[in-house]
Amino acid sequence: MTQWKKICTLDEIPRLGARVVARETSPNIALFRTAEDQVFALLDQCPHKQGPLSQGLVTNTHVTCPLHGWKIGLVNGQAQEPDVGCTATIPVHLEDGWISLESGPESH
Repeated sequence: MTQWKKICTLDEIPRLGARVVARETSPNIALFRTAEDQVFALLDQCPHKQGPLSQGLVTNTHVTCPLHGWKIGLVNGQAQEPDVGCTATIPVHLEDGWISLESGPESH
């Protein structure tokens, strides 16, 4: 059974913005909010040079890495062609305005 850990409210993340969720192990998790209030979670590092994706520009369902401009899909963590690579995604649950992340033993 999936267990969820409440992280923050949707209103705590600006539209087209991000919030960092600190972890004891590196890398941290980045929560992203789209213009349509969809929420996604990725490990906070670009697959290219480990740039902090949480500091990138969010457009539609992509985030652009602030270091070298790689576009990473928020849905699947995949780099947009011609770049190649992937950042791990973390399951997110949005209910009653609260954002939760999967917190079971299999989570990142």
